[in-house]
Amino acid sequence: MIRRLRVKFVCINMVTVTVMLCVILGMVLHFTRQSLEDKSVRLLQTLAAEPVQPGLPGRVREVQLPYFTVELNWKGDMRVAGAGSYSFLDEGYLTELLSAVVSAGEPVGVLPEYGLRYCRSGPPGGQKFVFVDISSEVSTMQNLLRSCLLIGCAGFLAFLLISLLLARWAVQPVDAAWKQQRQFVADASHELKTPLTVILTNAELLQESGPSPFAGNILVMARQMRGLIENLLDLARVDSGLAEKTSRPVDLSRLASDALLPFEPVFFEGGLALETEIAEGIAIQGSPDHLRQVVEILLDNAGKYGEGTVSVRLERVGGKSCLLSVASRGASISKEDLRNIFKRFYRVDEARSRDGSYGLGLSIAEGIVQAHRGRIWAESEGGINTFFVRLPVDKEKTA
Repeated sequence: MIRRLRVKFVCINMVTVTVMLCVILGMVLHFTRQSLEDKSVRLLQTLAAEPVQPGLPGRVREVQLPYFTVELNWKGDMRVAGAGSYSFLDEGYLTELLSAVVSAGEPVGVLPEYGLRYCRSGPPGGQKFVFVDISSEVSTMQNLLRSCLLIGCAGFLAFLLISLLLARWAVQPVDAAWKQQRQFVADASHELKTPLTVILTNAELLQESGPSPFAGNILVMARQMRGLIENLLDLARVDSGLAEKTSRPVDLSRLASDALLPFEPVFFEGGLALETEIAEGIAIQGSPDHLRQVVEILLDNAGKYGEGTVSVRLERVGGKSCLLSVASRGASISKEDLRNIFKRFYRVDEARSRDGSYGLGLSIAEGIVQAHRGRIWAESEGGINTFFVRLPVDKEKTA
């Protein structure tokens, strides 16, 4: 739980930081681009107000200019002038430019294929076209974009490191409280086992000396209490990471088959049929005792609340995982119950509390599966309730 809390803390921080970085760097890019465009447009407007001073007529010339102007009279004759370092070509190139401007239909715009921004003014019989080179503007924006990306990546990594350190510090009080609660549950459960054992022994002796409804009631309630204490101890062991500490190669196929044997007579007495389909040679890394407990919890759950046939399947899923499923017919489970069914002390209905169930079995199973880097979930469709467990396989041991 503490690990998930840290991950959630880091994710929330990084989402916030990412949004802030994107907004800030996006604003820098936007305002810089707007400033460059405004400067370019003002230059265009200034040039459009100046008279055109053409070069020598009939002479092909190359003029180095950052801008140039073209005046087109009603006869289609062009007068060209400019200054600076922009080099324009022949009359055909200029005609192509003017055609592109006319096709665009806007008084001010950009011709990205030519790297120019233009301004068009004047009546149709005496139009004036001013062109400004925007290659430096494009280059500036590209350099700024690269700088923003580098700053963004560096900032993201820096904040990620800070978030990881802060997450460890921020959850320390929660971690300490969680450990204290876990220790209290474990200690209380151990302390309760001794007097409970005495109560059970005395009640059994009273029952043997003569039938007594009082002794019978004491036995029933004491056994339910013993089951609750054992479940609490199991939760404490799962929370302490015992499943990870006892990890070793496990033949899950054989383990599942062996776990099914004690339930066959139980299902038979309860009027349930058992169907199994266990793939051979599936091996995983884990704690055999805890994995067997998961199978037993699912089978016990199906035996208590299932009807008709209980189907158990174990199969490979791809080359990296295996899937265990336990399906049985019964009362449909609502979507809300499916979301909460693995929470501690959660019961789908109150009837389950009267049969000795305290809503801890599935929570224990979830803790064990998560400790084995797996996933457990439930589905309910058409009156068939199915519990699934997906676990990573041991490739070296799986046949």
